[in-house]
Amino acid sequence: MALILALDAALAGCSAALLEGEAVLAVRAAAGDRGHAALLPPMAEAVLREAGRAATALDAVAAVVGPGGFTGIRAALALAEGLALGAGRPAIGVTTGEALAAALPPELRAGRAVWAVVDNRRGRVLLERFPAGSLVAEGAPEAVAEADLPRPAGPVALVGDAAAAVAARLAARGVDALLSDSRLPGAAAAARVAAMRLAGALPPLAARPLYVEPPAVRLPG
Repeated sequence: MALILALDAALAGCSAALLEGEAVLAVRAAAGDRGHAALLPPMAEAVLREAGRAATALDAVAAVVGPGGFTGIRAALALAEGLALGAGRPAIGVTTGEALAAALPPELRAGRAVWAVVDNRRGRVLLERFPAGSLVAEGAPEAVAEADLPRPAGPVALVGDAAAAVAARLAARGVDALLSDSRLPGAAAAARVAAMRLAGALPPLAARPLYVEPPAVRLPG
């Protein structure tokens, strides 16, 4: 059974989780969209200590690579890459949408496509689409204005921090759109995706930042 440490800081929170086989051994989480770089290392240390495992015993380290916030993604990836290098194990990437979709009950995913929608804070949503029953995305994430959202071919479940707004807009167009409780990615769900990726059940994904659009930067005055 693979022992995987997963880290997430893509949106308004951060978390660390340790997974062995199907069992989540320990989890730590904190809300907020700041301070991820300071919070993640002690979280990772805490889950390893709680489970009585050493970093050198890991089979892989995973991190949520985006879409999401520039600073949080970089913080999670830097820590994941350092731990993976120290353990001599692979660093595995997990997209924000994969982590959000994996948190849904399998029976819900079996009957509906899943749309992961992240608010880019600039008037658009970052959309990842998954067919019913699958965690293999239909193409790369894309930036879409809410008014220009495509029409799903059938029932859809919405996940992500923009899910409420998108669900309302789709419902107004007569779409069977289910608003789920999966609003922020979590390290435990990311670890499950990473385990599938490590086993070859999902295509490989490098632990590198996934930016749909250039990071928003403010030039000095």
